[in-house]
Amino acid sequence: MKSEDDTAGNSGSTDSTVLLHVEGRTGVITLNRPKALNSLTHPMVLRIDAALAAWAEDPAVHQVLIRGAGERGLCAGGDIRAIHDDAKAGGTASADFWRDEYRLNARIARYPKPYVALMDGIVMGGGVGVSAHGTVRIVTERSRVAMPETGIGFVPDVGGTHLLSRAPGELGTHLALTAAAVGAADALLCGLADHFVPADRLPELTADLATAPAHEVLPRYGEAAPPPGELAERRAWIDRCYAADTVEEIVDLLLAQGVPAAKEAAEAILAKSPTALKVTLASLRRAAALGSLEPVLVEEFRVSCHALRSPDLVEGIRAQVVDKDRRPRWSPADLAEVSGADVERFFAPLGEGRELRLPEGGLSRG
Repeated sequence: MKSEDDTAGNSGSTDSTVLLHVEGRTGVITLNRPKALNSLTHPMVLRIDAALAAWAEDPAVHQVLIRGAGERGLCAGGDIRAIHDDAKAGGTASADFWRDEYRLNARIARYPKPYVALMDGIVMGGGVGVSAHGTVRIVTERSRVAMPETGIGFVPDVGGTHLLSRAPGELGTHLALTAAAVGAADALLCGLADHFVPADRLPELTADLATAPAHEVLPRYGEAAPPPGELAERRAWIDRCYAADTVEEIVDLLLAQGVPAAKEAAEAILAKSPTALKVTLASLRRAAALGSLEPVLVEEFRVSCHALRSPDLVEGIRAQVVDKDRRPRWSPADLAEVSGADVERFFAPLGEGRELRLPEGGLSRG
């Protein structure tokens, strides 16, 4: 077994928020902030990226495994309180974080060795970014997978619009606008995961990966079925309603279905930032047209940087995380007040030297 510092390619580091070691043939990444649901910080992103770069060149490492410490989840996303403080102060730390985070997402998607993600428990936002772009994505009966950004006045990022735009029918649009979390069966249906393994078998699976490749190990764990999901039986009205061209039309169609779940979806959407909703719908449609991940990440970076200067991001995080009053005061407060020009501003180029540039290395899968 190699030492943590050797595997990180970062000798001398004392950072314990990401633990790195090699077990047999597998490089293991453990996100180690369990009290914070393993939320990502900028140093964590850089440490993961450095380890992946080192292991890609290490012939002793045949595959990589990422997991979260504790039993609550792989990762609840980025540190949104830090983003709130940075946005409020007019700083640039969040943009710097996103630049490196999105580069990490691209590296994971094009990684030359199998990248196995244990998507156990809560996997949201940035947690999706470090898992769902991998080659082997495993969910359990405890998994709750979501891109919840519209609830804090933000827009799905970390390649989330790419992933959701590729979900069957309009399932991705539904998840993006409502910010709903899904369990294992629905994550599999939406293409956010590949395999179901009961949570109590993860230690055994992890031990097996030390001695054999993932494609040989996983068939031993394929007997169990995930708990039933909800989305398959709702596909008819989801595909019909979310195919509309505007958020207003989507809401009207949902309310007209006469189905309790559709009404709940409409109410969930109407509680979100009107601006974030319209930008999210535009982002999903653009991501579908762009096709591959890299150009989507470039566009998401533009949107995220513009959102950093939007009042709704600060207000949404304040209401949900800082003051926790759950009563955001969106500006503007109504969908009708968000114009097409307002939406287009989020996609405007950032200017020379400010755009996201991804390292050379070939296109990502899909």
